[in-house]
Amino acid sequence: MSHISNSTGRFIVFEGGEGAGKSTQVQALVKRLRDFGLEVVQTREPGGSPGAEVLRNLLVQGDAGRWSPMSETLMMYAARSDHLETVIRPALERGAWVVCDRFADSSRAYQGAGGGVAPEFIEQIDAAVVGDTQPDLVLVLDMPVEAGLARASARGDKENRFESKGLAFHERLRQGFLNRAAKVPERYRVFNADQPIEPLFNDIWRVMARAFPELRVT
Repeated sequence: MSHISNSTGRFIVFEGGEGAGKSTQVQALVKRLRDFGLEVVQTREPGGSPGAEVLRNLLVQGDAGRWSPMSETLMMYAARSDHLETVIRPALERGAWVVCDRFADSSRAYQGAGGGVAPEFIEQIDAAVVGDTQPDLVLVLDMPVEAGLARASARGDKENRFESKGLAFHERLRQGFLNRAAKVPERYRVFNADQPIEPLFNDIWRVMARAFPELRVT
């Protein structure tokens, strides 16, 4: 496979509800991009930097009511600020590709659409923390909520605080992701995640190759 030199840094984000298979597709995409000879930074939110990982442990474990949606929002953006400062921006500045499992749209969906935090507040804090460091492409993995929660539950993961928030919460956040994708169609693509891993990755790669000409094999 041809190698790409002097590449511009790119920022790719996977979003979606619980059990949508983001982590698996992140790994597959990172491997494919590295096959092109690219430097790829694989990361996640909440977390992705040492400071942000400390906050992740507080956010994703414990009882569903451990934090209010407003407290979650502030903690998420504290973690995101550290992640941006120490990992994402330095990587983009040196021309690396960043592939992130969740980013700011998870705050819009989980704390906003799901938790009821005012969208205007989230946009204000997002403007201050994220600013111009917006993803080049956001890949939304969508599937029926009950199927996704069943998948997530089967993992037996102790990081299940958000999974335990109930069906209505997860229906709201699913719609939140879809609404965001419809609002910014030039930067978002929605995929049916209720299909086997390989066909889903093929769908994702077709979108990637269309979005980034440097990934097209001639």
